[in-house]
Amino acid sequence: MDVRPFWLAGKAATGEAEITVTNPYDDRVVGAAAVPTPEQVEQAVAAADAVRRTAAALPVHARAEALAHVSRRIAERAAEFAELISAENGKPILWARGEVSRAVSTFRFAAEETRRIGGEIIRLDTEPAAEGRVAYVARQPYGPVLGITPFNFPLNLVAHKVAPAIAVGAPVIIKPAPATPLSALLLGELLAETALPEGMFSILPLPNDRAAALVEDPRLPVVSFTGSAAVGYAIAERVPRKHVTLELGGNAAAVVLADADLDRAASRIALYSNYQAGQSCIAVQRVLVQDEVYDDFVSRLVPAVEALVTGDPADERTQVGPMVSEQAARRVEEWVNEAVAAGGRLLAGGGRDGATFAPTVLADVPDDARIVCEEVFGPVLTLRRVASADEAFAVVNDSRYGLQAGVFTTNVATAFRAAKELEVGGVIIGDVPSYRADQMPYGGVKDSGVGREGLRSAMEDYTYPRTTVFTGLTL
Repeated sequence: MDVRPFWLAGKAATGEAEITVTNPYDDRVVGAAAVPTPEQVEQAVAAADAVRRTAAALPVHARAEALAHVSRRIAERAAEFAELISAENGKPILWARGEVSRAVSTFRFAAEETRRIGGEIIRLDTEPAAEGRVAYVARQPYGPVLGITPFNFPLNLVAHKVAPAIAVGAPVIIKPAPATPLSALLLGELLAETALPEGMFSILPLPNDRAAALVEDPRLPVVSFTGSAAVGYAIAERVPRKHVTLELGGNAAAVVLADADLDRAASRIALYSNYQAGQSCIAVQRVLVQDEVYDDFVSRLVPAVEALVTGDPADERTQVGPMVSEQAARRVEEWVNEAVAAGGRLLAGGGRDGATFAPTVLADVPDDARIVCEEVFGPVLTLRRVASADEAFAVVNDSRYGLQAGVFTTNVATAFRAAKELEVGGVIIGDVPSYRADQMPYGGVKDSGVGREGLRSAMEDYTYPRTTVFTGLTL
């Protein structure tokens, strides 16, 4: 069996244990990842700490070229990455290719933003007491970054931790999800090809129960976590003195108003409630439809959902693959059954075959059902009638989550209202909430997290402003 080494201070290493990775669709063994010993984890942290000043002093061109190199090399090995993502994650190959393309862009955007790094000059002689003084404000890295990444985007969400860290001159240690470590380890091969100093990166596949020691280590002042709200806020509470950024769950709503293009809304919502088998923080979960077009919209939506191709993720035609595990699919099945028992109507789907859950549409589900209130993280959407935009926006906001929302409308005034009133980190007008561009700020409010991803935003999150005042100058 292929056992991939992990990356310890930029060098390939093996430990005394392995994580076996299986394809969730058919349980075949995809490969294995070597697991570092506690002593090796300590070496990785010590190396990151030792190189932190060298990393911060790296010239901009050196950081930018390392990032550009990784971007080029991912593109060159795109087919290999896509096949590996699909195999270890169960993601259909069409979506896996999209993830690889995004990772190429993520590293390219980071290289571009690195070259735009600069300071700000502020004249201080706006007051008599500050004549001859100028302030220079430049951002400095806090120090080494611990990035903890989930299974659902095993390459691009690693890229969103690694790329901004390198861009600002911060060493980075990645703990990938135990279910999907192989894509991150392949990325390590490309990072190792660069001229980055030893200790600049480590990729450590560890069981989740060994993450606490890394989180608490004072030599890692930044923790960037993507995952569930429960785990994320537990991390923040555990290390209150650290700089913690959290990209957490969502309960994404799509609003369909009477003036919307119903065909477009139905096709986009059908696809993006089920892409990645619904295992995306911004997959469509709640659909709020204005009453006067509700029946017409449902008559378009249900056939569009039923037409989605479910099956083998390696098949070019497959649009919806398995969930990450049978356990995950059983949880979704339980939530759907609860909703139906509480009075919800099943309009499509509802069946499970191993780790695969059929694309599902529910209507008339009580507001307090888990499948409405919580993040389902599976291929399920719920439908609700609303009388107006006022009611729709109120329902969107009636959630402890606030990541992104989509609003299908052609009315500019309504679009601006949505942008002002919706309590989310991102409002997508004319499309599903699942849209994300990797260069834009991305993150949420309420229980959806703190901080922002997107290259420039993450670079700011990993740094602090340092002000230097020059005195006695002729201005």
